[in-house]
Amino acid sequence: MSPSPGAVVRAAAQVALGAVLLAAGTGHLTTLRREFRAQVPPWLPLDPDLVVVASGVVELGLGAALLTAWRRPARERVGLLTAAFFVAVLPGNVAQLVEGRDAFGLDTDTRRAVRLPFQPLLVAWALAATGGLRALRRRGPGAAGNPDASGPSRAVPGGTGHPAGGEPTGPRRDAT
Repeated sequence: MSPSPGAVVRAAAQVALGAVLLAAGTGHLTTLRREFRAQVPPWLPLDPDLVVVASGVVELGLGAALLTAWRRPARERVGLLTAAFFVAVLPGNVAQLVEGRDAFGLDTDTRRAVRLPFQPLLVAWALAATGGLRALRRRGPGAAGNPDASGPSRAVPGGTGHPAGGEPTGPRRDAT
């Protein structure tokens, strides 16, 4: 059975995003290092060069993971981590706009502002290409801290102890 057209598109998008992150990570560590330092907010209490190097290493790791993680749940987790990374670096992009820092040809406030909407697109790309969005939908709203969220360890007061409310899954013990 051949993969569906949607699966092929998602795989191509995942490979493309992995390649983009590998290129960006390489740039962080080599020729674009100075440009990336302009995005490190001055209020961040870390050495800007350390931040650039660390984020470059993370990008290399995420890029490699995107190129190798094809099975669930690893693929979805890599997508979620990649999306979280794109959210985590957004303050640097905002700082570049607010502080009027020039980098990557973004030498006007208009150009810096136009760039900001692309960050949510990167988040969407990571989630859509890897199935991360489906994983979030399966978990439901507030699943991480929601006692009402269903899961294999959910105990039902007065119930059988089985998550679906049926018979327990362990070995049967007869009362003799």
